[in-house]
Amino acid sequence: MKKITLLGFCSLILIPAYTQLTPYEQGNYNTTATYPQVINYYKKLANASKLVTIQAIGSTDANLPLHLITVSSNAQHNPNVWHAQKRTVILINNGIHPGEPDGIDATMMLVRDIVNKKLLLPNNVALAIIPVYNIGGCLNRSAYFRVDQNGPAEFGFRGNSQNLDLNRDFIKCDSREAKTFAQIYHYINPEIFIDNHVSNGANYQHIMTLLATQHNKLGGVQDAFLQNTLMPALYNNMAQKKYDLVPYVNFYGETPEQGWTEFYDSPRYSSGYTTLWHTYGFVPETHMLKNYKQRVTATYELMKSFINIANTLNQKILTTRQAAIAASITADSTVLDWRHDKTQQTQITFKGYESSKKISDLSGLLRLYYDTTKPFTKSIPFYNTYVPSAVVKKATAYIIPQGWHKVIELLQLNKVNMYKLLKDTIIQVQAYTITDYKSSDKPYEGHHANTAVKVVSNLVSMAFAAGDYFIPLNQVANRYLQETLEPQGRDSYFAWNYFDTILGQKEGYSDYAFEELATAILKDDLPLKSKYDTKKLSDKKFAADSAAQLEYIYKNSKYFEPAYMQYPVYRVL
Repeated sequence: MKKITLLGFCSLILIPAYTQLTPYEQGNYNTTATYPQVINYYKKLANASKLVTIQAIGSTDANLPLHLITVSSNAQHNPNVWHAQKRTVILINNGIHPGEPDGIDATMMLVRDIVNKKLLLPNNVALAIIPVYNIGGCLNRSAYFRVDQNGPAEFGFRGNSQNLDLNRDFIKCDSREAKTFAQIYHYINPEIFIDNHVSNGANYQHIMTLLATQHNKLGGVQDAFLQNTLMPALYNNMAQKKYDLVPYVNFYGETPEQGWTEFYDSPRYSSGYTTLWHTYGFVPETHMLKNYKQRVTATYELMKSFINIANTLNQKILTTRQAAIAASITADSTVLDWRHDKTQQTQITFKGYESSKKISDLSGLLRLYYDTTKPFTKSIPFYNTYVPSAVVKKATAYIIPQGWHKVIELLQLNKVNMYKLLKDTIIQVQAYTITDYKSSDKPYEGHHANTAVKVVSNLVSMAFAAGDYFIPLNQVANRYLQETLEPQGRDSYFAWNYFDTILGQKEGYSDYAFEELATAILKDDLPLKSKYDTKKLSDKKFAADSAAQLEYIYKNSKYFEPAYMQYPVYRVL
């Protein structure tokens, strides 16, 4: 018996790495791998096969590196070579919300099955994978974080080591994770990006829903290709496997039967960020009430479908992206924000459950419930059209003074081509003055966002110093630059408080000391005196407020500080 046991033990430890079961499979399909298990599993695969590499890149708020897995059919792992070989490059991100670990476990099986040739990775497709993005959240395991979710037994927490929601951080980059992601993203330069999630919300039959890059925002040839070719091919491929995809269920009433609006993925989100670089972005969302095996299997099958579609539509994926990049560089204007067009809709097939109200055992009041014994299939409206709400005429270049180093570092992180002025120079520029904005009362992901921004602009000759940055817009990064540096952009760096220091005065005066000077200012500046007198006559409150009068004279005189409300990014026309 001892010899048999020993032989059995030896046979276990000699099992080749590329055939080993994942912790999910060993755990009766209701276990998600721990962070160390994930990394060790990929290291074994990389040691077992030249098709796989694993490397540590950058850092995270958990003080651990992000890892990048690459998978290539010919053991070539240089992304530049991939692009030269005209491959469709897919970047997969897992565990941004570690309580939604479906992608973590599904991708481990996917790579293993490619290595053991159970699954073919076509020669014109290459994979890059971030196995666990939110490492701090993954290490913070519990059975209780996602109270409504049906498995696995334990999982990670949504917040990272700073308690940030990393799927709101791609533009503002408060986390080390986001900074490292930018490094990885530009290194890989993917045609397709997949960010695996699990959805909350209504109860329905669909195991998998899919959020795609909003097609109007993607624009141009990519808009048409996404709607008319890429998405139908993906839906058909999944339907052949008995998975009925439906757009991410983004409804605002109590139940989704009346239809819903397509999710607006602004650049703070992963797919919105990748849109700035003309990548086709997707956020799969399995349904929280389906059991873990169903969800992981659906995620696995969807990634297989992406590989299949990337293979069959390889040429069109590459050419439409390159055409969109070229068109963006030569465009004379850019949309900074969008609004939902409620007059346009398409019809989609939705498989839900009848809902009703019943008396709550808890409160004694009416509560919503879904009757899973009463499934239905209905054609419902899907409102997936957005129209421009803010458009800016594109400048030739921006100039940003070198003192705004936090923003400059983010531009450098995103591989922006920018040049230091070699000498002190006077340049005619279009300068913005912020005339109005609203700041949120409550913090959102560590910020009080600035919205409803209004500006006036003037052509001025500005003195710039040697070392200030000149940023031309005839480059791939031009859309990213405009959406972050134009202050009216929804996710601009002004919106995220990177320029808030211009919103407060630094200089002032003492009333008693300024009184005589104010009189002298009006004596020397007759146009200002005329406006001052007119305001006193028309505004009784102003006429009765001596402090307000001094403030008016000060703010309209040459003594008032020019930096106040002066937006410090200048447009070269």
